[in-house]
Amino acid sequence: MSDHFYPPSRPRRVEGGIRARSTRGAIAQSWWSEKFIAGLESIGVGGRLARGRSYARAGQVLDLTVDAGSAAALVQGSRPRPYRVRIGLSTLGKAEWARVEQALADNAWYAAKLLAGEMPTDIEDVFATAGVALLPSGVGELSLDCSCPDAEVPCKHLAATLFLLAESFDADPFAILALRGRSREDLLDNLRARRGGAPAADQHGLGSGAVPLADCLDAFFAPAPQPVGPPPAGTPVDALLDQTPPIDVTVRGHHIVDLLRPVYRAMAEPR
Repeated sequence: MSDHFYPPSRPRRVEGGIRARSTRGAIAQSWWSEKFIAGLESIGVGGRLARGRSYARAGQVLDLTVDAGSAAALVQGSRPRPYRVRIGLSTLGKAEWARVEQALADNAWYAAKLLAGEMPTDIEDVFATAGVALLPSGVGELSLDCSCPDAEVPCKHLAATLFLLAESFDADPFAILALRGRSREDLLDNLRARRGGAPAADQHGLGSGAVPLADCLDAFFAPAPQPVGPPPAGTPVDALLDQTPPIDVTVRGHHIVDLLRPVYRAMAEPR
């Protein structure tokens, strides 16, 4: 069916819609969103993709929610009632997630990045090693549905939603993992557990057995007791840094843990 089967129509203008941050050029900024859009563009439906991009930039998408295995949106078209859009992606099974999480936990670099709220740039390699894919290779792996009368898939309403979904990955790359069935909180809790860390923090930000700061102010700034001897043989001097809770602190673009690691190693060198 041709893109021009339905007479040209203008979408109804809306207030408060979700607008793409990009006003021209490419919408995606990170490698994961770029790859997601590349899969969309590979089907070669340029006209509808162009109109979908215009919809995304005009704020025609009224609402967008991401859940395990699906994203849902309301898109205002030319009719009074917004169209309902749903994008589905198969989630990973329990055994598949277990392999991925164990591989991430076994590598201190991946674990530290994720626990600090950052997405490692080569995390796809971990998924591939575990025998699964993080991102779909194209729209053929997605289930796409829109309540509009256009029989072509994706229609401009779906395309607008896909563009905004890709852009949302720039703001929160953990949304990709949510689509595959693992929330940010569950993933980080599982990583801590696999690395032998403390239980997840409670609603006050304190783990079980943690003491409130107000109850230990008298001793908070007291010098720590000096170690009796060197660390056990075979234990890296900076191993403690791999067990620290997530600290979202950077100095001139470098994570604080990465800056402390050479200091630990230098302190252990014989003088």
